[in-house]
Amino acid sequence: MEVDLTPSNDNAPRLMAPKDAALATSLSRPLLTLMAAAGEFPKAVRLGERRIAYVRAEVEAWIDSRIAARAA
Repeated sequence: MEVDLTPSNDNAPRLMAPKDAALATSLSRPLLTLMAAAGEFPKAVRLGERRIAYVRAEVEAWIDSRIAARAA
């Protein structure tokens, strides 16, 4: 899967909190963690000892791939 890392909106943050990724995908935060560990969802970026975030462009690309798979 090719990922376009250019921001879709110059004002949008490049990273998104796990809560925001869960809202965007309609999946739970624990499920996103499990899927990322299995290679089925983009891996999170570690920001600190107890803080992670997802790259917004990667999450949006994953959502787009799910939509494209539906049409196949």
